[in-house]
Amino acid sequence: MCGFIVGLRRERGQCGSMRGMRRSDRLPLVLLGLLLIGLLWSGWQPRDRFIWLLEVAPAILGVGVLVAIYPRLRLTPLAYGLVFVHAWVLLVGGHWTYAEVPLGRWLQEALHLSRNPYDRIGHFAQGFVPAILTREILLRCTPLRPGGWLNVLVVAVCLAISATYELFEWLVAEATGEAAEAFLGMQGDVWDTQKDMAMCLIGAVTALATLSRWHDRQLAALLKG
Repeated sequence: MCGFIVGLRRERGQCGSMRGMRRSDRLPLVLLGLLLIGLLWSGWQPRDRFIWLLEVAPAILGVGVLVAIYPRLRLTPLAYGLVFVHAWVLLVGGHWTYAEVPLGRWLQEALHLSRNPYDRIGHFAQGFVPAILTREILLRCTPLRPGGWLNVLVVAVCLAISATYELFEWLVAEATGEAAEAFLGMQGDVWDTQKDMAMCLIGAVTALATLSRWHDRQLAALLKG
């Protein structure tokens, strides 16, 4: 752990500038290629073109940012892998709309649920994936070290992202009326917004509890490279 912290301190002057990740360089390129294929599939005759655009926009924006900063800030394989999975969650939800995703319908029938749970899965990912991304940025670009305050700030950032997204949904609904019903994905639940944010919170805490040590090992290996 001491070596890990020393490495982080040495790196912070450049906020993540690195040397020699030749083998790891392949992973982001492979994942990017698979995402481009997924984007083409998702955009081929989606159930609702307007809803599709709203749903996949965060994935396109997020991946675009990672591509733009790649020359100066290359993330861990864990971070890239999680972004890949999260982007696919959005692409699938955009293609069918969250209330109509076949996987969610299967889970609804198998678990005897009152609604398609795919939307909840998406909001769980909304906390799970940004938790690791936020953790990595804070560790590499700020004086924070692994521990309680880091975890508190990571969860706070994830909840802020969730709240911002819910506000965006509200603005879209105000602007478009019934056209945004599928985008909201409430499925008749008046507490949908609160439950979505709760799922984000659960996702963030789960990611920190299960992946922090793995993430630390990848960060240490990355810094040694």
